[in-house]
Amino acid sequence: MAAATSSGGVSNELTGKLILDGTKIGWYKDRVEAWARGERVAPITIDMALTRSCNYACGFCYAMLQENDRQVITAEVMDGFLADCAEIGVKGISFVSDGESTLSPAYLHSVKKGHALGLAMATGTNAYIYNRRKLEELLPCMTYLRVNFSAGEPERYAQIMGVSTDHFHRVVQNVKTMMELKRRDNLPVTIGLQMVLMPQDADQILPFARLGKELRVDYAVIKHCSDDEDGSLGVDYGAYERLYALLREAEALSDDEYKCVVKWSKIAAKGKRSYQRCYGPPFLIQLSGSGLVAPCGMLFNERYKKFHIGNIVEQRFKEIWSSERYWEVMNYLASPQFNAQTMCGTLCLQHKVNEHLDAYKKGQVELRLPDGPMPQHIQFV
Repeated sequence: MAAATSSGGVSNELTGKLILDGTKIGWYKDRVEAWARGERVAPITIDMALTRSCNYACGFCYAMLQENDRQVITAEVMDGFLADCAEIGVKGISFVSDGESTLSPAYLHSVKKGHALGLAMATGTNAYIYNRRKLEELLPCMTYLRVNFSAGEPERYAQIMGVSTDHFHRVVQNVKTMMELKRRDNLPVTIGLQMVLMPQDADQILPFARLGKELRVDYAVIKHCSDDEDGSLGVDYGAYERLYALLREAEALSDDEYKCVVKWSKIAAKGKRSYQRCYGPPFLIQLSGSGLVAPCGMLFNERYKKFHIGNIVEQRFKEIWSSERYWEVMNYLASPQFNAQTMCGTLCLQHKVNEHLDAYKKGQVELRLPDGPMPQHIQFV
C-alpha cells in the first residue's frame, strides 16, 4: 500500500477504490497536523481553468456567476505556475473551474509540462474539440479525464447544454476514441462522464446512465447543481428527493467494470451545510480562468473582491502563496467572523473537506490514517 510521507505528501501508487462522493483529506494526516499547528501548508489540489471562455451554454452553469477581470494565461505563465506548484508541494492540478480549458492555446502544453514535473494532471471538459491526435498526446499524461455530459439523448443534450445535436454525436465519438486508446495502450487514466442534474431534467437520468454503460467508461457520476447564496440558478433542492428511485435504478446499471455513482451525500444535504467555518481552501484552492487566485469558485465574482488574493498572470504563485494576504484570507474564512451557512453558495468544491476538518476541529473524528488500501487519485482530495 502507498504510504504518506513525512512531509504530508503521498506516493503515486493507485491501489484502492475510486472515491467520487467523499474526500481523501484523511490520507494527508501530516499536512493536516501541520495546518492545525498554524503552519503554512501548500494546497494538495489546485482546481483551475486556463480561460474564462466556453463554447457551450449550459443552463446550469455556475460560471455565469463568477465574472471577474479577465487576463490571458499563457504557456509561459503556466511554466512558472506549474514549477512553483511542484516546488512547494502541490500534488494535483485539475483543469475544471470556470472555463473550458481545452480552448486555451496553453492547454496541451500545460498538461504535458505538469506531468513532466511530477504533478498529477486532470481535466473536466465538454470534450468537443478533442480529436484522436490530441487524445494520443494527452491521455498518457493524465490521471483522470471527466466529460461533462448532462443528458443521454441528442435532443435533450442540445437543450440542456446549449449546443446542437451534432455536438452530442461528436463528443460520443471522442469518448469512444478515449476508451479505445486507453485499452490499446493500457493507460492508467480514468475516464468518466458527469451529469449535473437539475430536478427538471430527471428524464435524462436513465438515458445518461445507459449511455455510460454502452460507452464502457470507467464511471458515470450524477451530481447536484450548486447555486449561489441568492439562489440565482433557481435550484429546487427539495425536488431531488422525488428522484431517489430513478437514481437508484441508474446505480443498479453498474457492473464489474462500469460504475454509475450518485453523489448522495450532497444531494441529500438539500443545499445545507453542517458547519460554519471554512477550513478547506488551504488544502483545495481554486483559480479562475482569468488567473485570479481566490479561496474558491464561489468567491470569484468581483463583488467578493475582499477575498481575492492575487493573479498568476501578474505574480508567481509561490509568492502569492507565501504572502501575508494569502494567509489573511485563509485565516478569516476559518474564523468566527465568517459563517459559511449564510455567506456562501451551496455545496461548494470544498464541502466534503470542510465537513471532515470541521468534525476534526470539534473533536468528533480522530486524526489518523484511514484503514484499508489507499484510494485512487489521491492527489485530488
